[in-house]
Amino acid sequence: MAQNIQSTDDLLKAPQESKLIKNMRAIKNKIMVMSGKGGVGKSTVAANLAARLADRGHKVGILDADIHGPSIPKMFGIEDQKPTVDENGIVPVSVTENLVVMSVALLLPDRDAPVIWRGPAKMGAIKQFLEEVSWGKLDYLIIDLPPGTGDEPLSIAQLIEKVDGAVVVTTPQDVAIVSVRKSIKFAEILEVPVIGIVENMSGIICPHCDERMELFGKGGVEQAAKDFNLKILGDLPLDPKLAEIEDSGKVHDIENEDIEWFKIFAKIVDSVESFNN
Repeated sequence: MAQNIQSTDDLLKAPQESKLIKNMRAIKNKIMVMSGKGGVGKSTVAANLAARLADRGHKVGILDADIHGPSIPKMFGIEDQKPTVDENGIVPVSVTENLVVMSVALLLPDRDAPVIWRGPAKMGAIKQFLEEVSWGKLDYLIIDLPPGTGDEPLSIAQLIEKVDGAVVVTTPQDVAIVSVRKSIKFAEILEVPVIGIVENMSGIICPHCDERMELFGKGGVEQAAKDFNLKILGDLPLDPKLAEIEDSGKVHDIENEDIEWFKIFAKIVDSVESFNN
């Protein structure tokens, strides 16, 4: 494994490395949101983490590093906006006063255009997002990664001088937990501190009686947390209201934080805030 990681170094070298380092050093906390497999709600966690940190007064950027399946612009209702350019580089799209977004989806000619790139092209794009985007001084850069431990997470972990933490997202099913354990091990190998695990889709809240029902079983996430000596940051239930908020592009503009999902998520944000403070 170590040999494979080392073999990518030549692809990640560039003459303006100091510019990348300078750009990243202006950001206090670089946080990766990752998962072992797709379909576990990783982008939901990343988008809401960025939005809620911004709500608390932090200056936040979110980098959608999922090159082939970018969804962050949809969640914030900015699909039709385009980044601009100034003397400092590419200007990310502003969602609120405290929140900016950069995604390959914002650069595509239309919403249905696929990104058909091999590894080196993806690594080059990610390097440009880190180096050429004018992020400015941020309290947090939330990096939404694609599932797995391939090109994109490896590029982020190697390009950034110091990734401050990772939030690992999973669902309760055994097939997801098998993969999430690999993500945790990946973070260990790359020396990225893991803030904790988010158990998403942890049961469902009945819309009629408000009782919580476990759909996918229980216990696997707790065992993984115990095995790796990690904290479970929160267990988020399935909630149709959340899907409505995301589909309408209003993750940054929620009207009712009394929803059970957001009450639990607030504790996840607390953990991220306190991790490096």
